[in-house]
Amino acid sequence: DMSMYTMKGAAKVARALALGAALLWPAQSVAQDDGSLWADAIERGYARVALGSAPPWAFITPTGEIKGHLVEMTQAAAARLGVEKLEATATSWDSMIPGLLAGRFDMLPGGLNITKERCELVIFSAPLIASRDSLYVIAGNPLNLEGYASVAAHPTARLAVLTGTTQERVALGYGVDRSRLVGVPDTQAGVAAVTGGRADAFALGEYSVTNFADHGLDRIIGHDQPLNGAGVIFKKEDRDARDAFNRELAVLRADGTMQNSYETWGFDNWDVLEKLTKAADIIDSCE
Repeated sequence: DMSMYTMKGAAKVARALALGAALLWPAQSVAQDDGSLWADAIERGYARVALGSAPPWAFITPTGEIKGHLVEMTQAAAARLGVEKLEATATSWDSMIPGLLAGRFDMLPGGLNITKERCELVIFSAPLIASRDSLYVIAGNPLNLEGYASVAAHPTARLAVLTGTTQERVALGYGVDRSRLVGVPDTQAGVAAVTGGRADAFALGEYSVTNFADHGLDRIIGHDQPLNGAGVIFKKEDRDARDAFNRELAVLRADGTMQNSYETWGFDNWDVLEKLTKAADIIDSCE
């Protein structure tokens, strides 16, 4: 629902022009060493992707359109590689990587964070989003929660998390008892868990809940939390395809397309993201 986003007319025009230029750029010839993923997608007519519900990162609208910054960058880079269409399947977070490894998807632009554990299974593109975890709480923060540690220390605080995400793992690592975690399938359900009293806080990235104040929530940014980064995920055997994708992202970063999309979708830390050019800038051990 695009009414969730407040975008100035000029920003809309800038994004449309930038993305139009990127998508109309003559498709690059897919060299043999770019990996068969792109050649197969060209022959098929589209690349297969999995998306959850994570505006403004990546999401599917009620009319079936795919939207969000990660989607726009994936479309733009793929178009430069000769793939003009993404075919998206709505998928739960904890099913995305298994589906990729089983061959049901070609890549994952859904917004999963780059982590050490995931890098043991898959490879990531250059980061396309940078953020820190936050707690979304009822306005006024009645339990005075400040981060994962404060949730763990509180005797009754309940924390909503997206099932299978980094936030769930980090909360458990901080000592939040699993019995006090409220698993939810998407962002809207997490917000509803807090506003409806089933949870006292919802843990997610600082840009992941749009217009949170309109829902009667405050956002407590975890400035003591490490920087998270999300990129597009590929299978390890598709390294050449990932590298080709990264080369196109570098072009989109250099010509301003990436910054236009990032800021239009409401992200205000381009100065942080522009310095992140590989997954290892987030997690040293990632390829």
